[in-house]
Amino acid sequence: MYKPSRSPAELRNMFGANLRVLSKSYSSISDLSRQLGINRTQFNRYLSGESFPRPDVLDRICRFFDVDARILLEPVDRLTKNTQLLGSPFLAEFMGKASVTISQEQLPSGFYRFSRRSFTDQSQFVVGLIHAFREDGLTLVRGFEAKEAMRAQGLPCDARTREFRGYISLQEDGVAMILSRRNSLTGSYNYMYRVPSFENNFWVGYTTRAMRETLTGTRITRMVFEHLGRKIGPALEAARGTGFVTAEQLLPFHRRLLQVDAPFR
Repeated sequence: MYKPSRSPAELRNMFGANLRVLSKSYSSISDLSRQLGINRTQFNRYLSGESFPRPDVLDRICRFFDVDARILLEPVDRLTKNTQLLGSPFLAEFMGKASVTISQEQLPSGFYRFSRRSFTDQSQFVVGLIHAFREDGLTLVRGFEAKEAMRAQGLPCDARTREFRGYISLQEDGVAMILSRRNSLTGSYNYMYRVPSFENNFWVGYTTRAMRETLTGTRITRMVFEHLGRKIGPALEAARGTGFVTAEQLLPFHRRLLQVDAPFR
């Protein structure tokens, strides 16, 4: 069935309304205009529906907000897929792009060595490796659980089962990391902030896992992250030292930051 074409005014108004929704997660229209490379006055005309961008400018706007040209035809909230949770207009001002846009200065991409006390054996510590990288405007994380930790939980130790992934968001004085294994209904929340060090490459915080309280189990513990850079060589060397270790086997600065003899509060 033929549907009549929409008038230029209708297209401009729809685009302007969608652009206003997409802009809500930014505190300043001036700053947003600068990031887009669009004159502030012209951008305001787009917002009000008075003007419409050239095809190349429209493409730039769509790429920036990670949407497609359907923003000309229907409300943007109808274009957000359920899998695009962080792009949902409902969360835009709370957990939207502003909270997940992290600069390299705030948290550089690359490999990180981490250490924490074991959840399953309080006398042991876990040393592991993660890779943080940027993709589609997000800071993403990938890593693998230690084989010993998987065995202790009676879980398979193949790489596919051990793999975990997640994303990082900004916090007031640090960053938060949400992680989960493949198709898992449990995960962990990790918070960390940078601490003074010779190369300014250490973060300390804590990790907590989603599980019920038990009389003997531990759900939260102190954690240390060390940025190793982006080269694969140091990462491979660090990988050889991952797994369960004792307090004495921890690297000295990791042991100091973990405060192994002090309870976590």
